[in-house]
Parts: sequence; C-alpha cells; structure tokens
Amino acid sequence: MKQEQSIGFLVFKYVTLAIALFVVFFPIYSVVVGAFKTQVEYYQSGLALPDDFLNFDNFAKVIHVGDLGLGFRNILIVLAVSVVGNIMFGTMVAYAIGRFDFKLKKGIMGMYLVAQVIPMVTTQVATFSVIQSLGVYNTMLAPILLYLGADVLQIVIYLQFVNSIPKDLDESAMIEGASLFKIYRSIIFPLLAPATATLVILKSISIYNDFYTPYLYMPSQKLKVVSTAIYSFIGPNAAQLNVISAGILIIFIPTVLLFLFMQRYIFAGVTNGAVK
Repeated sequence: MKQEQSIGFLVFKYVTLAIALFVVFFPIYSVVVGAFKTQVEYYQSGLALPDDFLNFDNFAKVIHVGDLGLGFRNILIVLAVSVVGNIMFGTMVAYAIGRFDFKLKKGIMGMYLVAQVIPMVTTQVATFSVIQSLGVYNTMLAPILLYLGADVLQIVIYLQFVNSIPKDLDESAMIEGASLFKIYRSIIFPLLAPATATLVILKSISIYNDFYTPYLYMPSQKLKVVSTAIYSFIGPNAAQLNVISAGILIIFIPTVLLFLFMQRYIFAGVTNGAVK
C-alpha cells in the first residue's frame, strides 16, 4: 500500500512539475521563435521553429522604427530618479518608525497598509487630476512622482534590518555628540546596504516593466519608454507580433541579467531578520 502511494505521489509530483514548467516556459518559447520569423511565416507556421535563426530583421526594425534607444534612455532617467527617491524615503521612514515611539506611529503604518489594499483603478481619476493640476502631465516628472515614495514592502524590508541593528550604536553615537540625522547618515544608512540592494532590484524591475503609467501620463512620442516603444507596432486592425516578439526579447535581456547577477541580494534582503 505504501509503495503504491509513493508511486502515485511521484507521478502526481512530476506531472504537476511538468505542467508548471510548460506554463512558465511556453510564453518564453513563443516569444523566442516568433522573434526570428517574418510576418507571413509567423502567421502560417504557428509555434514551429523559424526557418532561419539568423534573421535579425525584426530586431533592426524594432530598434530603428520603434526608436528603442530613446526608450532605454528615458526609462533609465525615470529609473535613476525614482529608485534614489525610494531609497531615501524608505530608509527615513523605516528609521523613524523603527527607532522612535510617537502617537501616530501605528496610524502611519495603518495608512500605508490601507493604501496598498485600495485598488489602483478606483483612484486613477483623482490621481490623473492631481498630476494635471501640478502641471507635470506629459513630462517625465509625472511617472517619477507616482513611483516615488515608500510602499509597505520596502518599509517591511528596511524595518527588519533597522530592528536588527543594536540601539547601543545609537546611544554611543549620541554620547559622542552625534545628531539624529548624523546617526541615520553614518550608522543606519550604511548598515541598510543589503536591504537597499534588494529594493533597487525589486523597484527597478517593477518600474522597468510598467506599461500603464508611462502610457497614460507620458503619451508624447519623445517620452516613450521601452514598454511603450513596442506598442507602436500595434495597429487598429492588426499587430506585427513578430516585431513585438523581437522587442520583448530585447527588453527582457536586461531584467534577466539583473536578476541573475543580483538574485542572492533579493533572497537575503527579504529573509534577513525574519527569524528574529
């Protein structure tokens, strides 16, 4: 009986693993094979392998016609300003909440939590009105303002690290005459480097892959980013899916390299302090 159960469990385990692998890798396979096909071949051959893996016409078209270089430049500017702002706000909020007791401490954390559970679609009209009233619509400042700020995830990650830093360091620095800001700048902030690396990865991938915010708040062609650059190949009646596949493959490469080289920081930053 036990042997039959173990065999049945092994079959179930490998079948579910195979299904999971198919679900994960099928979209990647379809993008890779589609990127090297002509438009006629794409619609006639289905998911078959391309006739020529050396056909780079789609890549050249998406770079020159879609102006992907401009998209990379704009997204790098938005990324740099937004991520730096997230680091500053996130570390300061975590330092204040983790090190000081004040009346509105629980209320502030509660407001962050409530803001996260409110569906984004229900606030878009108000958000759009605010962006227009500030006069930053159709500028790079619009998505930057929306990306700035500390969210619950980064506060939790930073708080784990702040709570793991002994308060004796703060007290020793105060005895030496250090101000609260100097303690933050010279002691707390440097020790938050692993959490900061985690935040940089998570925020960079999130902002880099975002399509909705740049499309809505930066409709100008001069302000296109990588996610909206490939949208120019979608027409009212049809889409050049082979060219879009090539664009997705190009855009996909930086995120894969970033994740492969820095994935250890993600797991270390998320799990560090959880045992405590």
